[in-house]
Amino acid sequence: MRLFARAVVKYRWAVIGLWVVIGAFAMMQARHTPERLDLRGGSTRETEAVLADRLLQGRFSRSIGEFFAITLEAPSPIDRPGPAAVLDSLIAVLRREPYVRSILSYPTLKDSLFISKDGRTTLILAALGVPGAEAGKYVVPARKAIQRALAAFPDAGDYRVIVTGRAALDLDIRSVSADDSRRSEVRVLPLTLMVLVLAFGALVAALLPVAVGVLAIFVALALIGVIALYTPMSVFVLNLTTMIGLGVGIDYSLLIVTRFREELKRGLRRHEAARRTLATAGTAVITSGLTVLVGFAALLIPPMVETRSIGLSGLVVVAVAVLLSTTLLPALLAILGRAIDTPRWLARRLAWYHAPTIWERWARSLSRHPYRALTLGGLGVALLTAPVFLLKIGLPSRHWWPSATEAGRGAETLSAMGASGVMLPIRVLVEVPEGETIVTATRLRGLRNLTDSLQADPRVGRVTSLMTAKKGASLLEYSVLYSDLPAARADMGDFLDAYLGTDQRIALVDVFPADTTSLTTSMDLVRDIRAIGQEPIRGLKGATIIVGGYTAAATDFQDDLLDVFPLLIAVVLGVTAVMLAIAFRSVLVPIKAIVMNSLSVSATFGLSVLVFQYGWGAGLFGLDGPTSAIYVVVPVMVFAIVFGLSMDYEVFLLSRIKEAYDRTGKNDEATMEGLSATASVITSAALIMILVFGAFAFARVLMVQFLGFGLAVAVLLDATLIRMVLVPAFMHLAGRWNWWPGVREGRKDED
Repeated sequence: MRLFARAVVKYRWAVIGLWVVIGAFAMMQARHTPERLDLRGGSTRETEAVLADRLLQGRFSRSIGEFFAITLEAPSPIDRPGPAAVLDSLIAVLRREPYVRSILSYPTLKDSLFISKDGRTTLILAALGVPGAEAGKYVVPARKAIQRALAAFPDAGDYRVIVTGRAALDLDIRSVSADDSRRSEVRVLPLTLMVLVLAFGALVAALLPVAVGVLAIFVALALIGVIALYTPMSVFVLNLTTMIGLGVGIDYSLLIVTRFREELKRGLRRHEAARRTLATAGTAVITSGLTVLVGFAALLIPPMVETRSIGLSGLVVVAVAVLLSTTLLPALLAILGRAIDTPRWLARRLAWYHAPTIWERWARSLSRHPYRALTLGGLGVALLTAPVFLLKIGLPSRHWWPSATEAGRGAETLSAMGASGVMLPIRVLVEVPEGETIVTATRLRGLRNLTDSLQADPRVGRVTSLMTAKKGASLLEYSVLYSDLPAARADMGDFLDAYLGTDQRIALVDVFPADTTSLTTSMDLVRDIRAIGQEPIRGLKGATIIVGGYTAAATDFQDDLLDVFPLLIAVVLGVTAVMLAIAFRSVLVPIKAIVMNSLSVSATFGLSVLVFQYGWGAGLFGLDGPTSAIYVVVPVMVFAIVFGLSMDYEVFLLSRIKEAYDRTGKNDEATMEGLSATASVITSAALIMILVFGAFAFARVLMVQFLGFGLAVAVLLDATLIRMVLVPAFMHLAGRWNWWPGVREGRKDED
């Protein structure tokens, strides 16, 4: 490390020049990253839901596997001449679009599902002939085509047309996520600068960490854009990169700049102070960065786009932040020297913040009453952790789709007309063995039995299948109807080709959840439908039943992620323990660190359950009630990310304690000195992290709110209750055993 420090200081101008070039290129490239991100996500293996999607696209000539839901609100009932003409025009325009495979609407089906009770709002389903991953590309063209058609009418302003559906919702989430990232940066940076000015008492010193944090974001986003060309990267990396880039970049810079100013106060010249800083604080930054990287690397284990995307983006942004903090920042410090304290009058005004007496008194108090501190702190953590036993994993019952978007407003319109189930139907595919067709009398009887069984479930609003095409028709009438498929196709239009496969061996049964059935309950419904499919159904012996759709995919995703979660936990705990054992030459230190970090994570989960799942104080974050469940990605990501970030403060604190212990050999004095020296740095760094993460708790995408809140709370608990109370109390009680077996031979302390 000393050799590296000398090289950085010696070639400081070259280091700065290289980062200027990299930064300029990154700023130009980062703006292209959002458009390259994956909108859909999901499992990378072929789950049952993925298989269902593939069959819908490949085995049906006019499938509605992927579709746009277009709502038309008219000033008068749709069957009046004016609104009817507008509706016919929209349908005609959509039919001409090359990506539209078929159209389902009220004029052709006369289905009450497609029209509101007052007759003024109607629904058009435009089935797409493109895979789900590509559907997002056609949302904007569809919206433009519809607006052009509507503009041809003189009273266009009296109508409201909205394009929604899963692809439209995904696209709007990407737009909102990108916008929220920019807004959060604008809001957080001034507050962060204020905290840094308070922490340093100097404007120049405060600007350096901000510059490093912002540059880390741009460089990371540019690299993520390149990675996205070769592997799917979830849209959620936009928010996460901003959160982690600002938080970690400023965190590490704060530690480096603080240590540099300490070395200057000891009388070292600027070059020597920069070298000394990099050899000491730089080592702590690298160790901290490696522990954070372990958490993100563990997210590469699950075979899911979301977790792997977050893992890759986290690895990139943390690595960039560490590189900037250990190369660019020391090079700048070696040039600035004592100019970093400019303006000096500010430092005198803010000297009270750095007065060590406050933290020294706190450290002495802990040393006198370690048992009391450990007991009270432990009780506090236990109280906060208790709600975690009520945790329910699943899709949230509300707020999952951002309402402040066109697609979100379309979802609300569908809900108002009693057709919210249309958005995310559960797709049940029934396939008979080779050599058979599903339109024989026996198989049609089985299809009716399945349809009736599903319709009887109170969580189901309606079921659509080949056996619901003609209201009140008997089994005999359906047998006659489907015995002449060309005639049936002429009579039923696109409906028949949407629900019967081209080889007549496979049929689709659409299950539309009732308006009172939430996404959380829909996941239970998916499991129950799959259970029905495993039981013998009269008339469907030997048939294969496959359940797909959005909630089925979410169910598969959740099951896969929960299956691999124990392995992820074991990897993070094991690798982190080994790294800390090597860094501090101790057995007890890594064990204590893992226990303490686990406490902060569990307490964070407990608070998340109270705020989101049960809605305690949810109104503060713009939510009008409880979510009933926590999305499965949240606890997995919060564990992996928080465990790594918590190690930052652990390493900062332990590095100074170990440094003092190596010098004095006295554990209690070393603990008090380390706590006094790092307390202001840790609290300042934590406050910045809380501001950065907390800003995203007010985002418009619920998933981002989950993560922002969880990370902010975890840092708050870790920097206060854990690092300032429990860790020092434990260090006092353990005495010289903290450093066994790495303690030097013959060294004794007061214990």
